[in-house]
Amino acid sequence: MRKTLYIIGLSTLVFSCTSQKNVKKSTYKPRTAVTQPKTAVNSQNLEKNKPEVATEHGVEFFRTNIADITKNDNTTSYGSIVSAKPAGYKVVKTHFPAIAQNFRQKYLILHYTVLPDDKSIEVLTKQSVSAHYLVNNLGDNEIYQLVDENKRSYHAGVSAWRTDKNLNDTSIGIEIVNLGYKADATGAKIFEPFSDDQIKKVAALAKDIVTRYNIPATNVLAHSDIAPTRKQDPGPLFPWKKLYDEYQIGMWYDEMAKQNLLLVAQTDIETKYNEPSFVFLVQTALQKFGYDLLPNGKWDDVTKKTIEALQYHFRPQNYSGVLDAETWAILQSLNQKYPTK
Repeated sequence: MRKTLYIIGLSTLVFSCTSQKNVKKSTYKPRTAVTQPKTAVNSQNLEKNKPEVATEHGVEFFRTNIADITKNDNTTSYGSIVSAKPAGYKVVKTHFPAIAQNFRQKYLILHYTVLPDDKSIEVLTKQSVSAHYLVNNLGDNEIYQLVDENKRSYHAGVSAWRTDKNLNDTSIGIEIVNLGYKADATGAKIFEPFSDDQIKKVAALAKDIVTRYNIPATNVLAHSDIAPTRKQDPGPLFPWKKLYDEYQIGMWYDEMAKQNLLLVAQTDIETKYNEPSFVFLVQTALQKFGYDLLPNGKWDDVTKKTIEALQYHFRPQNYSGVLDAETWAILQSLNQKYPTK
């Protein structure tokens, strides 16, 4: 046993020594750094075309857009610049602003209050609901601002449009003093009209907002559009077509396109109305346009209320929630004109 161990140990030693002899010593040779030619960058040249940040009474502002508005980029600050104040450090604006930015405000949502003027003010300023602006019904030239545009007001609630959810995060809300509707003996909704003075105020206010924030027509909506199962405001008597025609605000369908689709739509209603495949097609079209609806091939309550919301906005002569040929033609023409990107 001892002899065997001795032979193994000797073999190991020989192998180890032989291995060491065969290893060549490596000498470290530092590599010569290869310097690639670089284009000189003058940071002063990059910044010289940027307007300076303005300071008024110690508050900073930037009022100029230096970004590409066609890409919806915008560097304009409509309020004061809000900056961090880290303890022990100084935040500087040497390279302010970056051009890759846009506004939080992507949507404009219109509502009615279902309350008279005094109650509307009280509720929207002292309770857990608010809006950025309130349009009164007093015949004056005043519009009440209730919330800073840079902050979220609590006006949209549970809401969705196309791919966006919780629109309080990305919208400006306008409340209009109006008593809403009352149900008659048959249960039909009878809505309160808006005054001409109110519509002029809303139009001027909306025009200013959508212009400043570059809000697209597809994002100027009714509360009923973004929450069709819960809300009816601002209802069928709000003149969306007037805003579109006279102020270029929001969406409207092309009459010629609607007329071209009307005959086929009539045939669809007469021959396919109760077929699950047709119901699914209509639901898919509603969803494609923007409504938060899951197609299931059934004329269920959610679908009825969604059709009703569409009719409030684009077919105010009939807001029964039942799809007729004109509503179907209007929906298809809207999808042609405002495709989902």
